[in-house]
Amino acid sequence: MTFMETERLILRNVKTEDAAIIHDYRNNEICANHQRGQVKYLDGIVQLLQRRKEDVLGVDAPFMIAVALKDTDEMVGEIVVMPEDGTISLGYTFSYRHHRKGYAYENLSALISLLHKTYQTWDFISFTEPENLPSMNLLLKLGYKNMSYIPHLEAQVFEKWKKPAIEEEIAGAVHRKLSWLCG
Repeated sequence: MTFMETERLILRNVKTEDAAIIHDYRNNEICANHQRGQVKYLDGIVQLLQRRKEDVLGVDAPFMIAVALKDTDEMVGEIVVMPEDGTISLGYTFSYRHHRKGYAYENLSALISLLHKTYQTWDFISFTEPENLPSMNLLLKLGYKNMSYIPHLEAQVFEKWKKPAIEEEIAGAVHRKLSWLCG
């Protein structure tokens, strides 16, 4: 199912045919340096895609979206959306083969706008490694604010439309996110 289209991209359900591309970028040093808890073995990725291939865009459960080129349907990245208790947490990985083309900004800005329009009272939050300057700059460009670095999570926290949160709430969200990605 296609969730939405942008000028150059489609956001759609993942397919088992995406496994080789995901395996490639999840195991490339450029992408893997800043990822935690992602399945990296091909068999595990295939199993993950089998479980996630019918995900639905909404706030009832976490979902995974493939970002693909509109012209060829080639997958260029993935977005994981973790809605819980009025907060939408976004995570994303884009293939090193497609960095610096504006794809992440193009589709994330469209998806965030759609989600915010649909769920106006929900907060948005993202976590990134403090060394991941491209991701931090992307989040700032998307209108997120840098909340702070949380030492025990070893993560920089960014928020958009967020009510003040306490560190334990953020830690719980990270734990649930990592459990979902690993499992």
